[in-house]
Amino acid sequence: MSYALVVRIRTKPETRAAFMEKLAANAAAARAEPGCLRFEVLVEPGDPDSLMLYEVYKSEAAFQEHQGTQPFKTYLAEAVPMLAARERTFFTRVSH
Repeated sequence: MSYALVVRIRTKPETRAAFMEKLAANAAAARAEPGCLRFEVLVEPGDPDSLMLYEVYKSEAAFQEHQGTQPFKTYLAEAVPMLAARERTFFTRVSH
């Protein structure tokens, strides 16, 4: 069963460029993890400060492993403080 999350982000205009660089590094590292199935960075058309991350992992354990990686820890420490808002919502896949 896969484990997914949607992260709604609002950047500050003055930190957007620096945040996007740090986000790109975290996303690239996550995509290389064996437990990561998908890591998408989406920007709302017409509002470059409104982003959504769509992440899918093989399991909740794979997501927990992701959170233990150095790239994620660096992102959390350096990039998240640049944000105006961040909201995470978790999902599990319904098998049919």
